[in-house]
Amino acid sequence: MPLLLKLFFSFIQVGLFSVGGGYAAIPLIQNQIVYTHHLMTLEEFTDLITIAEMTPGPISINSATFVGTRLAGIPGAVLCTIGCILPSFCICLVLGYFYYKYRSFSGVQTVLSALRPAVVALIASAGLSILLLGLFQAEKSAVVLSDFRVVEFVLFLGALFILRKYKASAISIIFGTGVVGTIIYLITGAPL
Repeated sequence: MPLLLKLFFSFIQVGLFSVGGGYAAIPLIQNQIVYTHHLMTLEEFTDLITIAEMTPGPISINSATFVGTRLAGIPGAVLCTIGCILPSFCICLVLGYFYYKYRSFSGVQTVLSALRPAVVALIASAGLSILLLGLFQAEKSAVVLSDFRVVEFVLFLGALFILRKYKASAISIIFGTGVVGTIIYLITGAPL
C-alpha cells in the first residue's frame, strides 16, 4: 500500500477510535505509526508529540499534521489531518441531521434535558481540576495544604471580581493576570 494511503487510513482509525479527547489519540497514533507500520522510531514520535503539544490547537490534529509532514510532506500533512477529522465530521453531520429532523419530539428534549446536568458536572470537574492545579500545583488526589500558592489565589479572586463586576473580556483578563503574575514573580524572585 502506498505511504499516503497508509497514513490516511491510519489516521481515519485514530479519528474514529480516539474517544476521550486529544490526549486519548496519542497512544493510537503511536501504535499506528511506530508499532504497526514502523514509519517512525519512538524517539522521533516523542519529539513530534512534544512539538504538537507546544503549538496552539487540538493535540490530535496537530500530531496528525506533524506526522504527515514528517513522513510525506505537505500531501501527507493534508491527508493525515483530513483522516483525523473526517470520522468526527461525519458523525456530527449525521447527528446534526437527526437532531434538526426530530428536535420537536418530546423524547429528544427529555434526553437533552437529562444530559445537561452531566455536561455541567463535567465542566465543573474540569474547572476544579484546573483551579487545584493552579493553586496547589497538584492534581485532586495529591493536594497538600502547605503547597497553597497565595499569589495565584489573589490573582484568581481579582480576575473573578473584574469578570463579574465589570464584564471584562476573558482574553483581557487572561492577558492581564499573566502580566501581573509575571511582574509579581519577577519582583519577589519566586520560581515561575
